[in-house]
Amino acid sequence: MRIRIEGSDLPGRRGGAAADALRLRNVHVGVQRTGPGRVTEVVDRVSAFAGAVTWEFEVTSREVDELLDVGGPFVHGRPGARFLYLSWGSVDGDAFAMFRRAKLFFGDIPTAVLRAAHDGDLLLVGRVGLTDAEGGPRCARVRAPDLVWSLG
Repeated sequence: MRIRIEGSDLPGRRGGAAADALRLRNVHVGVQRTGPGRVTEVVDRVSAFAGAVTWEFEVTSREVDELLDVGGPFVHGRPGARFLYLSWGSVDGDAFAMFRRAKLFFGDIPTAVLRAAHDGDLLLVGRVGLTDAEGGPRCARVRAPDLVWSLG
């Protein structure tokens, strides 16, 4: 199953003291995946000052006891509680020092939308605002209305 995450309202765009701190720390956001040897890495990183960001990747989906289960290197968590991570961190050369993560749970996707993406081989699209109520990088579990799932 193909997934596209469309991020908008990145915190660096808001200006002020919070944006200055993000700039000084060279903050970026990316998608976390588990690579070869079970090494966790954050890929497709984008500056917190970008106008918007789009990530697109594949996950596996299969039927297990009449329920859908997802997997693959971008999927984290145990069966029944699977999610994606959007990870925030400071970049210094090639080094990425993560300090915050947002969780996008598959269980929060409307069942009909997830089922249609699985059954029809359709693109699953998540639109997420990336700034929290205090003007910083969004973290913790993200739900509607800050995250909306649809078919693309």
